[in-house]
Amino acid sequence: MKLTGADEALLSLLRENARASTAHIARRLQLSRTTVQSRLERLERSGVIAGYTVRVNDDFERERIRALIMITVYPKQMPAVVEALRQMREVRSLQSLSGGWDLVAVAVVPTIGDMDALTDRIGALDGVERTTSSLVLSTKFER
Repeated sequence: MKLTGADEALLSLLRENARASTAHIARRLQLSRTTVQSRLERLERSGVIAGYTVRVNDDFERERIRALIMITVYPKQMPAVVEALRQMREVRSLQSLSGGWDLVAVAVVPTIGDMDALTDRIGALDGVERTTSSLVLSTKFER
C-alpha cells in the first residue's frame, strides 16, 4: 500500500500518542474528523496499523537496565534461535543485521544481575555462537 504524506503524518502522531482522539489528530493535521477516521480505518484494514501499544513513562523506564545484545548464530539455526528469543519476555525487540552480527536484541530488566542472567541464557541457546552486550545509558529520543 502506498502511503500519502497525510498518512505518514497520521502515523507519526500515533507513534507519539496512540490514544489521541480523532478530533485532536484532525486539528493537528488540519483535516476533518471524518477524513482522519476513514484514513485510520483504511490503514487498519490494509494492515499498515497492526495494533496499538503502551509506552511506559520515561522516569519508570530510566530505572530499568536496558541493553543491546548482539548475537552471532550458527548457520541454519536462525529460526530456532529467533523463536527461543521470542519466548523471553525480557527481549523487547529483535532485528536481523548485515555485517559481523546476525541479530541485535533490545532487552530490558530490573537489575544488572537480571541482565547478567539473561545474557547467559541467550549465550547458552542452541545455535548461538557468541554474544556481545552494550548497556544503554540513556535514550535521547524515541519514535
